[in-house]
Amino acid sequence: MPALLQVALAPVPLGNDGAEFSASHLGKALTVKGRLETTGIVHIDGHVNGQITADRLVIGAGGYVEGDIIANDVRIGGRFTGRIYARHVTLDGSADITGRIFHHTVTVAKGARIDGRMPWRPLNFFERLEHLREAQ
Repeated sequence: MPALLQVALAPVPLGNDGAEFSASHLGKALTVKGRLETTGIVHIDGHVNGQITADRLVIGAGGYVEGDIIANDVRIGGRFTGRIYARHVTLDGSADITGRIFHHTVTVAKGARIDGRMPWRPLNFFERLEHLREAQ
């Protein structure tokens, strides 16, 4: 029996300005192929094969993403293969990365495994990410 797509949306308050973004959670039994886009937060515990564009992306310890990520903030606790374009990247101790991480700031916890490159970029590099040739 195929797994059903279940996405939970709930407003998440951010900052003192009262702005809210929707949070989406992709469970561990879910596999998604294709492109995911949101102006909010995505938490992935399943498997995504494709491009993800979000304000904030979290890959849980059991999650796996293969493809490109374009986001302001990325936190990885699971596996990732591909390219990341993000202003701020945090790699937890359980992270397993293969690919390239284009970042302005990066934090790497002890135990994280990285096979690839992590080139630094100035903040203006991220102003128009959706138009980067590399991120197609």
